[in-house]
Formats: sequence, C-alpha cells, structure tokens
Amino acid sequence: MYVCLCKGITDSQIRDAVCAGASSVRQVRKQLGVMSQCGKCGILTKEIVQETVEQRNLDASESLFYAAC
Repeated sequence: MYVCLCKGITDSQIRDAVCAGASSVRQVRKQLGVMSQCGKCGILTKEIVQETVEQRNLDASESLFYAAC
C-alpha cells in the first residue's frame, strides 16, 4: 500500500529499507525521501519502521540461520 503519496513510497519499500540496514525513521527518510514534503505519512512510516525493526531483531534472536529480511 502507498504510505507516502507525495513521493510514491510503499510500505514494502519502507520494510525493504529496514531489511537493508536502516534502523531508524531518520535513516529510512534519508534513503527514500519519505516524510519530506507534506508529512502526513509520518505516523504510519514510524509504525512500519518500528514493527519491522522489532520483527527483524526477534527473528535474528530466535535463529542464527533465519531472518525475516
């Protein structure tokens, strides 16, 4: 689904950025440009980043061979 209509950024792109190493909203914003215009996507972006970081950390702690990303 589209999260940032101004830049055409989807939730999948945000998750992919976290999986590629971004661990904060600031890093995702720098990589994708999300939240750089009207800012209406800010709350949803923060939620997606937080959930994805938490899931990545949980998956990494459960298994050395499996990661969600």
